[in-house]
Formats: sequence, structure tokens, C-alpha cells
Amino acid sequence: MFANNQILRKKITDNMKKAVIAVAPDKYRDEELTEPVAALTKAGIAFDIASTRPGTCKGMFGGKTTASLSFEEVDPKNYDGLIIIGGAGSQTYLWEDEVLVELARFFHESDKVVAAICLAPAVLARSGILKGKKATSYNSPAAFFEMKKGGAVLVNQPVVTDHRIITANGPAAAKDFAAAVVKELSDEFW
Repeated sequence: MFANNQILRKKITDNMKKAVIAVAPDKYRDEELTEPVAALTKAGIAFDIASTRPGTCKGMFGGKTTASLSFEEVDPKNYDGLIIIGGAGSQTYLWEDEVLVELARFFHESDKVVAAICLAPAVLARSGILKGKKATSYNSPAAFFEMKKGGAVLVNQPVVTDHRIITANGPAAAKDFAAAVVKELSDEFW
């Protein structure tokens, strides 16, 4: 009987979904991280936090989180989804991070969940995965330029999902964004 329980537990653990959350080392938007973390935790979806470098990352409003990995250390084969957090630091640290841009492309090409909120959808645009896809982002001239340049079909909605690509327009949409990510990661048909 005990051995069967161990096998069942191992099977459940082996099938557990796991995401990697990308944050800027400074000035990420606090609630855009805390809402997905809470939703993933509640749904039993494991996650790691990554940034441009391992260590303490600081939010725009005093929040702190620890990145256990740098983007270079992320092995995308170990994850079912990539979630990129926005905030002012996103434009400064993430938009031009070539490793993160490549990770977004790899996740998409592997038919995994790719999600970004606020200013972070520009990373997806730069990766080329938004060409012809419905998406949204924070309403800023720089983000608008990047989204159009990347071929996104801009939709004026708080959260947009288009074939496992989830985008959201900012902090007010953080809770709905988190729910959409959990829904997509929990989809039993993939």
C-alpha cells in the first residue's frame, strides 16, 4: 500500500506544471508579481523567479523578491510557461535583454505559455512572436511603437489571450492576468 502511494505521489509531482517568472532587477511593478505568485501558489503550479542576475530585485513600491536564477541559467525545457512582469524596470532592463527575448521565442516555438504584462509585452514583440497575434500592453508611446513594430494586432482590452500568448495592459489587470495564466497552464489538453 505504501509503495503505491509513493508511485502516485511521484506521478503527480512529475506532471506538476512549472513556470519561470522574469522580473527586472529594479522597478518591477509589485502587484504584477504578487498577483501571479499568489494565483500560481493557490493552483499548485511551481515557479522560479529569474532576472538579469540572481539576487534581490526591488519593486517600484518597496516590494522585494529574490531571483534564484539569471536568464542565462534558465533551462526552458524544465518549464511549461514564461511570465514576464512589467513596471518601469521592464523597459530599462528587459526589453533589450537578448537572452530573455530568445527565451520568449523558444517557449512560443515549443507551444508553451508565454505571458507578459504592462510594459513587458514589448519583449514578446521584439522576439517576433506577436506578428499577427492579438495583444495588449501598457499605453505608452514607446510600448505602442514596439508592439506595432513587432506586428502585434493591438486590442484595447485589459487581458488578451491568443494561442497561449497572454498579454495584459497594466497593474489594474494583474489579477485577471494571473487568472488567465493559471487557466492556460492548467489546460489539460496540452
